[in-house]
Amino acid sequence: MNIVELDGYAANPGDIDWQPWREIKTADGGVCTFTVYDRTPAELVAERAAEADIIITNKVMITDELMSRLPRLKYVGILATGYNVIDIGAAHRRNIVVTNIPAYSTASVAQLVFAHILNISNGVARHNRSVHDGEWSRCPDFTYTLSPQTELANKVMGIIGFGNTGRAVAEIAHAFGMKVLLAPSLRDGSTTRNDVPGYAEQAGSLDDFLAKADIVSLHCPLSERTRHIINAKTLSRMKPSAVVINTGRGPLVDETALADALDSGRIAAAGLDVLEEEPPANGSPLLTARNCYITPHIAWATLAARRRLMDIAINNVKAFLRGEPVNVV
Repeated sequence: MNIVELDGYAANPGDIDWQPWREIKTADGGVCTFTVYDRTPAELVAERAAEADIIITNKVMITDELMSRLPRLKYVGILATGYNVIDIGAAHRRNIVVTNIPAYSTASVAQLVFAHILNISNGVARHNRSVHDGEWSRCPDFTYTLSPQTELANKVMGIIGFGNTGRAVAEIAHAFGMKVLLAPSLRDGSTTRNDVPGYAEQAGSLDDFLAKADIVSLHCPLSERTRHIINAKTLSRMKPSAVVINTGRGPLVDETALADALDSGRIAAAGLDVLEEEPPANGSPLLTARNCYITPHIAWATLAARRRLMDIAINNVKAFLRGEPVNVV
């Protein structure tokens, strides 16, 4: 049984031991071979996966055409929660099992949400840079501010998507003394649900939600329904002081519309960990937009989260080899 990891570097740049992968055995105790590549360009995927029974991938695309060239392939393990890198329909038609890694990075993503919020609210990076540039040393007073200092208590934290991460963000917001407002369900528009915590409120409509939220944080899956959910129309419904946070998927946001809203002062700021193109090799209007703070898709990447990712991925493969697959998508 051959296991091939096509892009291991992002999940494991060298601080996690690959040995547990090399110790995986088949149900009858047979030996599995494990080959790991740090990165695999598109033109080498078919060659490197040619003898694979099991492919492990993070961002390498597994297309219908590729699967047609891999007659041995029985299983694709995705080192992520999202599985848009694989043609799921084609995999199902070919009886190829696909698994993902649910909820491994919930705490880490929620933490980065608030890293962005606090940076925007207090201008942490800007003030640090100013101090190191000598501005505090030259200041005639004991203090100065370069941006408004915003208190989060009693602000409205608006959350779109109330899964594991959305709930974790809500709990942190509540601890800061914020008012938590949930968007209506994106599946059916429902405003009646029995899993809303006592400290939160469900908005009656998306327009009502957007009008009330001081911060809009995106935690919904990417689908045709949610693609560009932040767009010119929804941005026009927000307060001029509103902040948009996206640690979910880049295409949830219409980047041109958000850049225009930031540059015109239609909204106040944005904190983003994801973009439509990653890395933004062809540029993005958000790279030069006013009050737009961008991190390079790092919310998931704490050591603790990546260790959980690896442990779950290994257990997924072992369950498949036992004939009892879990976390199947």
